[in-house]
Amino acid sequence: MSFRLRFLSKALLVIVGVAVLGWMVMTLWNWVIPALFVGARAIDFAHALGLLILSRILFGGFRGHGGWRSRQHWRRWEQMTPEEREKFQTGMGCGRGRAKAQGDVV
Repeated sequence: MSFRLRFLSKALLVIVGVAVLGWMVMTLWNWVIPALFVGARAIDFAHALGLLILSRILFGGFRGHGGWRSRQHWRRWEQMTPEEREKFQTGMGCGRGRAKAQGDVV
């Protein structure tokens, strides 16, 4: 399959996915919010897409945070010795390592 055809198929898939997500947000909003709140009104498709974009900005996406990188960092943490972990915590200034480094009572 050529690059152009793959690109167009992926772009079409993204557009259809955004349209379906926008429709789902609109449907759920119009079903739930006016029933819960007296002054709330139904929204149209454009407002649903705006709400979807706003949630993307505020909450950082639909796939969650970290992805494969968080697992990679966890594996690195598991492979560290207790001394390396203590040194890392002291260097990062977090948790018990910082209190011990500053001579505070824990």
